[in-house]
Amino acid sequence: MKNGETFRKALIVLVAAAVLLGPIALTGPVFATEGGGGAYPNGAEDFMMGALPPPGTYFKNYLTYYTASKLNDNNGNDLVANFDLKVAADVLRFIHVTNHKILGANWAVHTLIPLVYQDVKLGGGKDDRSGLGDIIVDPIILGWHSKNFHATAGLDIYIPSGSYNKDHLANIGRNYWTFEPILGITYLSDSGFELSTKLMYDINTENDDTKYKSGQEFHADYTIGYHIGKEWAVGLGGYYYYQTTEDELDGAKVGSTGFEGRVFAIGPVVQYGYRNMGFTFKWQPEFEARNKPEGDKFWFNFVYAF
Repeated sequence: MKNGETFRKALIVLVAAAVLLGPIALTGPVFATEGGGGAYPNGAEDFMMGALPPPGTYFKNYLTYYTASKLNDNNGNDLVANFDLKVAADVLRFIHVTNHKILGANWAVHTLIPLVYQDVKLGGGKDDRSGLGDIIVDPIILGWHSKNFHATAGLDIYIPSGSYNKDHLANIGRNYWTFEPILGITYLSDSGFELSTKLMYDINTENDDTKYKSGQEFHADYTIGYHIGKEWAVGLGGYYYYQTTEDELDGAKVGSTGFEGRVFAIGPVVQYGYRNMGFTFKWQPEFEARNKPEGDKFWFNFVYAF
């Protein structure tokens, strides 16, 4: 095998397209896990994560941009020189909350359709792609409510619908399925103080083209905030990501550590509500990245209630 081909194969195994979003799949790109550290776009959710809205139909748009110029190894040091990653995505989410109850909870369904652009530079390699990412569906979302506490549970399914080629450095799709149990919890006090989190655990199937199986992943979005009247909310939020099992190639552990990744992000979040619409802006700088890029993520989210 030629040196250039060997180098390219290594990049694919280590960074494997560095995808920010599976769909809302959206997640931060990564060195750990084959498609870039998880199908979910960590940090996508913020206020009222555990509260399912009233029965009706809703549209939510996630516009995000991620940039990183540092790729960390298992000790948090620079892994390679000349690394640069940029990912932009627009994710369309359609939610329908029914009038039916299951186990005392409101029943909802949703789907997410991501449109993704990514640009990757690593060592002497460079690639960029754009297109439809991996679509997410969830046919059973259940939401429970009380005066100050709200909880939502579901199982998101990531469908490998995005384009993929094992010889490309950048890939929009991941070429494997992900099954993600979810639990969202929100506490909102009478005075407007809020604590919210969305807990997720990803179970990945094997990539048939590369025989690479990404490890299982625990990750959580969180927000600590305060609601000012009915229109404004401000706070701090971000995400925590930790890969719990090792990556495998042809059934064997990858490297000496299995390339288990982790990262933490925290930054400001501001939300404004107007009639049947909501607007949210977030900045999420990353810290303590291991086997992953370390950079900054920006969000502008919009929600509309029909």
